Amino acid sequence: MSLFESPFFQDAFSQLEEAAGIMKMDPNVLERLKFPKRALQVSVPIRLDDGTVKVFEGYRVQHNMTLGPGKGGIRYHHHVSLSETAALAMLMTFKCALVGLPLGGAKGGIKVNPADLSRSELQALTRRYATEIAMIIGPDKDVPAPDIGTDSQTMAWFMDTYSQLKGYTVPGVVTGKPIAIGGSLGRADSTGKGVVYCINFAYEKMNKKVDKNTTVAIHGFGKVGIPAAVDLHHQDAKIVAISDVSGAIYDEKGLNIPACIEWVQQRNFLKDMPGAKTISNEELLELDVDILIPAAIDGVVTEANAHKVKARIIAEGANGPLTKEAVDIITARGGFIIPDILCNAGGVIVSYFEWVQGLQMFFWDLDTVNKKLHDIMKQAFDKVYTSHQVYKCNMKSAALITALQRLEGAMKLRGMFPG
Repeated sequence: MSLFESPFFQDAFSQLEEAAGIMKMDPNVLERLKFPKRALQVSVPIRLDDGTVKVFEGYRVQHNMTLGPGKGGIRYHHHVSLSETAALAMLMTFKCALVGLPLGGAKGGIKVNPADLSRSELQALTRRYATEIAMIIGPDKDVPAPDIGTDSQTMAWFMDTYSQLKGYTVPGVVTGKPIAIGGSLGRADSTGKGVVYCINFAYEKMNKKVDKNTTVAIHGFGKVGIPAAVDLHHQDAKIVAISDVSGAIYDEKGLNIPACIEWVQQRNFLKDMPGAKTISNEELLELDVDILIPAAIDGVVTEANAHKVKARIIAEGANGPLTKEAVDIITARGGFIIPDILCNAGGVIVSYFEWVQGLQMFFWDLDTVNKKLHDIMKQAFDKVYTSHQVYKCNMKSAALITALQRLEGAMKLRGMFPG
């Protein structure tokens, strides 16, 4: 697949062009932002447990590093492609710029279903991949993190491999590490926590408050959806539906979130959860709720089903869960969308905190991490809301405009080499 082939990249590309048009961006800067700075494709051969050798496709894309080192997750998923990785890297550029971090945008991934591999095979895959992309990453170059299909253990293997290549321990090469080897408190829950912060900021703008009458549906009960559900549950919100790849469960009176988490921890999937009605993932997206949190994968709400979405607020916990056409349809009907590059930025913000703590060799307590996360997200939300009002555009375009204004200024100041 070429760089521009996937619908996801084309959608990100069209949203960039629309936002640039609204703000009348310098066309020379826009031209540079349409293309990634660097894209590396690698072969990742490993020996499987049965003795056979299998080669996987791996990628690392660095979109723009004007503001600092690249930052972006590593995804293990069977849909990973160069085009998808490039789109995600582009979104990371805008996300880091939007929330004021001194970081650029990057993304990586391997085309694999991690569920098909044993622990030893996953370790071999991670270590070989780290070796193959080692020449373009580093604490001052590009700092990977976990994403779909990867976790803190993956980052531990990655960090150890890079450190072995260097001959000394380099904890700053990745974020999202276990606490024992330089991770940050609060990192695991940060994306979901940031989603809930944004929901509360949105409610404040509407002179409302999340309470026992607030109904919520969460599409994707995983690394983002679970922490978001926990925080909303603590605010007494009524979470009526949650889902994962095995399907969705529904209870109009509100699900018992602690029981759901315990079930998933024991069984890995929501399927067959006792005491709850089973519905499809598609039906969950169409429920008449106050808040919908699509927190799984991209492209779940499109032109085909956007008119069926009834939620008043949609908080994009995943990257690109709504296509551009879906955003236009929903906002035209009065829906309020909290865009992905703002809504799910909690993960990269606390990854930044982890990177800084590692460089300083001085670590913060959880209250400090969460307070700093809240303050950065509040400042970013207010800036996006202001752009939304000034430019009279939807929140998705407003978020991109806010990010692009910072990028445009920095790129003009730095100029273009060789000129």
